[in-house]
Amino acid sequence: MFSITDLAEKAKKAANQVANLTAEQKRRALNAMANQLRLNQSDIISENKKDLEAAAQNNLSDAMIDRLMLDSERIESIAEALEQIAEQNDPVGETRHSYKLENGLQVKKLSIPLGVVAMIYESRPNVTADAAALCFKAGNTVILKGGKEAIHSNQAIGKALHAALNSENIDTGAIGIVTDPDRKHMAELLTLSHLVDLVIPRGGEGLIKYVSENSRIPVIQHFKGVCHLYIDSEADIAKAIAILLNGKVQRPGVCNALETLLINKDLSQQQKQQIANALQEQNVKIHACEKSMPLFKDATLATTEDYDAEYLAKEIAVKQVDSFEGAVEHIHQYSSNHTEVIITENRKKADRFIRVINASVVMVNASSRFSDGGQLGLGAEIGISTSKLHAYGPMGASSLTTEKFVVVGDGQIRN
Repeated sequence: MFSITDLAEKAKKAANQVANLTAEQKRRALNAMANQLRLNQSDIISENKKDLEAAAQNNLSDAMIDRLMLDSERIESIAEALEQIAEQNDPVGETRHSYKLENGLQVKKLSIPLGVVAMIYESRPNVTADAAALCFKAGNTVILKGGKEAIHSNQAIGKALHAALNSENIDTGAIGIVTDPDRKHMAELLTLSHLVDLVIPRGGEGLIKYVSENSRIPVIQHFKGVCHLYIDSEADIAKAIAILLNGKVQRPGVCNALETLLINKDLSQQQKQQIANALQEQNVKIHACEKSMPLFKDATLATTEDYDAEYLAKEIAVKQVDSFEGAVEHIHQYSSNHTEVIITENRKKADRFIRVINASVVMVNASSRFSDGGQLGLGAEIGISTSKLHAYGPMGASSLTTEKFVVVGDGQIRN
């Protein structure tokens, strides 16, 4: 019978070994994980098909099924991400501050692992490998609680990762896979503060709220992505349309997809119509404010709920704003602190947007789809933190460490 406490105890036991692995040992193990994913590709895809069949039977949305699906290309991408993480500088043992006091004491802050991380997530089986690799790189052990919709995929990936650990003589307790999808195990996991140091939930609003309200362990939230695109009066419209369509249409079911479009009223009627036509040609469902309704042949009137919505579909809220300040005010009211984008050729406005918008990622003339650890050079991400303690934005391996003071003296005593 599966026991979440037993899994956590194994993670705690393995934590000392993992924390003390050398950079080279971790590099070899991560490359072994990548190789095992490739070697076990057919088994992983076969198990993934079971999850996809169940998803279809349970009428999961197209966005959820897209997140769930694995093929040879996606498995190769996961393996390459692990290899990128393997080659990064070791975030453990870094001296981040060093100074000498008047009394001769040498003081420095040294990066160290967090310990045992519990990752609770939905749908995406790639998170199993990404989270395992990032935690391992940072010297942590991890407990991976995926959703029931990906139970077969997650176990197949976990099997490959364990094979890699065994090949490097590393305790497989370093990567714990929850094999029973019963929700009671999550409830129990959130009480194990004596075994687990940090919880990271990644998924829908309901999951984040449940974990935040019920955990006895510190939580870093990966909250919903209500991402805005503001097209300024001084925007390059060709850039704006390309970035809008990339952000909304390429993969609408991901957290860095656009959910609200803000259009400055001073754009010409022709420019506004170009923007509207581009969305309509892609069959995007429109929720428009009264002022922008005439631009669309078929739109519904936007409500406050629409401006707060994470659609995760080919659906978007559109609002015409009177000014730069009006766009900022709207974003401040409805932002989920994920990713906000401005399109403008005015450098001063771009700099103001960067200063006044408080999201974890702020972009100028670039697609919101770049708000991703892999795209921003982290190799992969364990999530995008929308709370500021102790990380903010895409979290790579260095975000999974903390610091300790090291003080070196020569016999000094305090007066």
